[in-house]
Amino acid sequence: MSRAEAIVERLHTLHPKLIDLSLGRMEALLAKLGHPERRLPPVIHVAGTNGKGSTCAFLRAIGEAAGQRVHVYTSPHLVHFHERIRLAGEYVTDEALTATLEEVEAVNAGAPITVFEVTTAAAFVLFSRVPADLLVLEVGLGGRLDATNVVPRPAASAITSISMDHMDFLGDTLGKIAGEKAGIMRAGVPCATGAQAAAALEVISAIAAERGAPLLRRGQDWFCEATPEGLHYRDATGALSLPPPGLIGPHQADNAGIAITALRAAGLPWLNDAAIAEGIAKASWPARLQRLSGRLSALLPAVFSLWLDGGHNAGAGQALAQHFTQWHDQPLHLVIGMKQGKASAEFLRPLLPFATSIHAVAEPGQHLAMSVADIILASGGVAEPGPTVAEALGKIAAKAKLGRVLIAGSLYLAGEVLKGDLG
Repeated sequence: MSRAEAIVERLHTLHPKLIDLSLGRMEALLAKLGHPERRLPPVIHVAGTNGKGSTCAFLRAIGEAAGQRVHVYTSPHLVHFHERIRLAGEYVTDEALTATLEEVEAVNAGAPITVFEVTTAAAFVLFSRVPADLLVLEVGLGGRLDATNVVPRPAASAITSISMDHMDFLGDTLGKIAGEKAGIMRAGVPCATGAQAAAALEVISAIAAERGAPLLRRGQDWFCEATPEGLHYRDATGALSLPPPGLIGPHQADNAGIAITALRAAGLPWLNDAAIAEGIAKASWPARLQRLSGRLSALLPAVFSLWLDGGHNAGAGQALAQHFTQWHDQPLHLVIGMKQGKASAEFLRPLLPFATSIHAVAEPGQHLAMSVADIILASGGVAEPGPTVAEALGKIAAKAKLGRVLIAGSLYLAGEVLKGDLG
């Protein structure tokens, strides 16, 4: 554990809850820090349920392809906490993060505050001190009361696909969840949104109109479709013929389109068509249909391919199922591990028709891992116990001669897998 990660662990004692959505504590702390959130480069603020990370990856890649310095704040991390903060293109160093967390902790002076609020404040301090041309800012949870929602006026905002997730914090209907996500919209600040269920889009549209936020909707204000050569994008600014996205899956056309729309709407002077094309092609993001080639893949015969995805809710299950229609040439074996409290049956339901076999797993060290028995129950008894990823891969290798293996169901599982694959 690094020094910075040790501080993060200590900060857990400052508040009885890991999640307590509110802006008051954050606003008070930022005032004591001299309001670093008011001294940031142009911000693209990204909310949503599925696709936030991928959209952030496209935004960063386009900015960097244009030769710009890009800050990024995302969560959660997969292996190391430092993955959450990029300063002008590079992961924050342990020394810089440690010093800034200690500074923020001292200013907070023991007042009740959540870990995410402290780390977000530290990120704002770092972003305000290191010159950059763009800040890609991902919402942690929800939007309206998320700690990131203190930026006075982003250059643009984005709302990716909304699905049923975190219902205990955001509400038990798609409309209620959409209302929380739409809370990032500001008067006069354009907001790009992609394909949405009617119930979600209705709420987003109503809040946009109420706040005077120009809403740019896929299929009405912008279009992005797959072609044999890649993607075709168009909006009021003009049309673009783009190469295939660097991130795999049909759903990435939506995320790429949201990123392009938000950047164009932001009116950034450095944006150009060549940078958009290069960024879309080069974008990368771990645990988004990522192919593995390390220690774990060696447990399978060479004719197999091993993939990893952090998808874990109903919307992610539907997006994966859509991609599986392109994977019909080989048997598909699923290795599923999930977090407690997640709607595992809803995630698994669209995947079951495509799976030759399903193994339920719970890795040692996996945060709040759902039990293997509960995953099997959610599968309708179709899954069999792994019970670990390595053991599941061994069973697949012993029974099958050819196929693809996808490990999915939890970002926490993905983090453990990436640790093991590199180990």
